[in-house]
Amino acid sequence: MRAWNSRPTSLYRCIWKILFQVAYLRSKLYTVPQKSFLSQSESDNPAIAEKILHACKNVRVFAFYGELGAGKTTLIKAFCRFLGVKEAVSSPTFSLIHEYWTEDAPVYHLDLYRINSEQEAFDIGSEEYFYSGAYVFIEWPQRIPNLLPSEAALLEISIISENKRKIDLSYQAHGED
Repeated sequence: MRAWNSRPTSLYRCIWKILFQVAYLRSKLYTVPQKSFLSQSESDNPAIAEKILHACKNVRVFAFYGELGAGKTTLIKAFCRFLGVKEAVSSPTFSLIHEYWTEDAPVYHLDLYRINSEQEAFDIGSEEYFYSGAYVFIEWPQRIPNLLPSEAALLEISIISENKRKIDLSYQAHGED
């Protein structure tokens, strides 16, 4: 009889993949879109950002899903502008995190495209940002399904055409109107 620690590593990889999928599906359980928005062009984004922020009054963490080029950073720029960020907003692909300031509070922008594991995200202090009470905008949140707060708003950006995007918003309402 084999000892537990002598099992093949392929079994561990299989178990890890299953756990990852379960965590991903758990994070998607409440993601039937509660609101959808259509952006005909980048100029529609400020109004969409405003509507989303008003719909999610008590939400501070926003997770942006979408393929490369879907417009995650572009939409986050509109969110930051609406919140009062004056400085230039850009993707923190290489630095992983950018900190911006409104008149009185920080805004955090995380790009997790280069993260290889949830442990890496944990090591950079991602959870400290998530539970800071500040606005946090996350690109590529599917890389950290077990670290994402359950109360995060999820935004799925789909490319309709070169300039047109569909944005599906899902969140746990927690008594919001």
